[in-house]
Amino acid sequence: MEEKAFYILHAKAVNRFTNEALEGESEFIIKIHDINDNEPRFTKDPYMARVPEMSDIGTSVIQVTATDADDATYGNSAKVVYSILEGQPYFSVDPETGLIKTALPGMDREVKENYQVVIQAKDMAGQMGGLSGTTTVSITLSDVNDNPPRFTKSEYSPSGGLVGSAVGVIRAMDADIGQNAEMDYRIIGSDGPGMFEITTNRSTQEGVILLRKPLDYERKRQYSLRVQVENVHINPRFYSKGPFRDEATIKIIVEDVDEPPVFERASYVVEVKEDAPKNTAIGSVSASDPDDKNSLVRYTIDRRTDMDRVFNIHAGNGSVFILRELDREENAWHNITVIATEFTNPRQISRVPVYVRVLDVNDNAPTFATNYETFVCENAKANQVIQTVGATDPDAPLGGHRFFFNLAQEAAGKANFSVHDNKNNTASILTRRNSYSTLQKSVHHVPVVISDGEFPMQSSTNTLTIRVCTCDRKGNMKACNAEALTARAGLSTGALVAILLCVIILLMIVVLFAALRRQRKKEPLIISKEDVRDNVVSYNDEGGGEEDTQAFDIGTLRNPEAIEESKQRRDIVPEAFYPPIRRPVLPPTRDNNGDVRDFINQRLQDNDSDPTAPPYDSLATYAYEGNGSVAESLSSLESVTTESDQDYNYLSEWGPRFKKLADLYGGDDSDRDS
Repeated sequence: MEEKAFYILHAKAVNRFTNEALEGESEFIIKIHDINDNEPRFTKDPYMARVPEMSDIGTSVIQVTATDADDATYGNSAKVVYSILEGQPYFSVDPETGLIKTALPGMDREVKENYQVVIQAKDMAGQMGGLSGTTTVSITLSDVNDNPPRFTKSEYSPSGGLVGSAVGVIRAMDADIGQNAEMDYRIIGSDGPGMFEITTNRSTQEGVILLRKPLDYERKRQYSLRVQVENVHINPRFYSKGPFRDEATIKIIVEDVDEPPVFERASYVVEVKEDAPKNTAIGSVSASDPDDKNSLVRYTIDRRTDMDRVFNIHAGNGSVFILRELDREENAWHNITVIATEFTNPRQISRVPVYVRVLDVNDNAPTFATNYETFVCENAKANQVIQTVGATDPDAPLGGHRFFFNLAQEAAGKANFSVHDNKNNTASILTRRNSYSTLQKSVHHVPVVISDGEFPMQSSTNTLTIRVCTCDRKGNMKACNAEALTARAGLSTGALVAILLCVIILLMIVVLFAALRRQRKKEPLIISKEDVRDNVVSYNDEGGGEEDTQAFDIGTLRNPEAIEESKQRRDIVPEAFYPPIRRPVLPPTRDNNGDVRDFINQRLQDNDSDPTAPPYDSLATYAYEGNGSVAESLSSLESVTTESDQDYNYLSEWGPRFKKLADLYGGDDSDRDS
């Protein structure tokens, strides 16, 4: 019946044989009578609901709905009645509407938060024989601020720390959650005003105690704070449960740490006169160990602040004294740093600046304020002011400078000029006669004595140079002597001397350069290789033979007397002429081979004693190769004594340059054989 409530049937009567209609068509409506064959069904399963804790009785929680597929117009098959199977006595349900309400007052979330309620829906108006269905409703109690914060302890004991750091953390407990558990901490009492502050960590709801001022164990070893905590969001419904705040006492213990020495002052200023002798004590510093052990302190000066080692300090009592003489005009202030170090713990150090002011002493004499270039006209009149001079003094008297000017006593009687003190730290130079002549004296030197008014009084004699110049009627300079013009041009005698020296040096450099260029243009020492003479240079051997273009040929070896008397070495310039010493030496022949050795030794001795020849090896001049060469030795020094043992046929294998030697010695062998 739940699928279709009635059926419509159309029918008519026909002849079975002829199939003709016997009457008109009829309509039949067939209705299905419902029976209770469907149980009620809830629209959701399960239901979820929330209700604030501590709600009053009858507070609506949620409404559940069940439907019955049976016909609601026929009997009570579709009439549903709600009832609660589980969840009593906390909740109740309206039997007709299915609205669930709270049934018990004071339900506390902190005691029980979740409840499971089973609701039944039964048709037939709840009568016996009716069908039923059930659903589960999960009800959660939401939190309200019904619990005040409470400290778990009445006293806390954190330790000290550095300024700005956290010295401790406290926390009050609140059974509520979320914003209902948010708290604020504040200090309501302290025996160290301003020493500490407390802030709230919103993520953890903790109170963080911060240090605002430095702690001193030696002065105060314990602090007591009274801290209050209070909920931020308070529900007026629960004022009756008491104040939503709590208090606790916090005792902060200061721990002792090893501290560096402490100076009595943050800085020191000492004064000393600039004429104070060495090792004079100019002041002292003092530092002490603030710890209970009261360690001794050692004083030193940071040498990075006193690189010139002007000051020193007594390591035990801190007295500062000077090691060198001071000069205020050079350095009026000295800034040094003194270091205090504990004896028991050298790592504990502290520093203090010491400012040393050097007081002025009148130790400098006044001088001219500048270099004056003064001239006087030849037509000058007596008592005419030609120059006003001033003075300067590096000293700095408290009342300012006061200078006195006068003419030196030794020049007062014969002076051509006078000095007038203007009483304002200047003086006027005046003429004492009517005319001056450049021919008589072109330059005048006026000694001016300048003294100060301090104690002890200092004075100096300064010379003012006055040039005599030719002037027009108005006193304008027209011409001066050469010395005056040089001075006015700004070229001093020293500058002229320096310029002259530079010119001389440049001339010397030019001359030296020209001499080097001339020496490079001399005739080359090495002759052309096309010269087929028996010249030793052609052999390109080491030593002097490469530069000896006047070397001996074979003819010279045969007749040493045929050498030119006037022929000199071309590779050197002899300082003096020394005539060669000639000693009679027999020329080498086939009968006296030993004479070759004597000839070579004699020429070696002559060259060694010749002052006009460089120290070349004479043996190299004759192309003596020696042992180890292809030709071996050409000398007879190491030859056998018997002449018949010598074989000179190898000379013919050495080429045309040794042809003469081959004919000279090789021919003797052939003659001897014949």
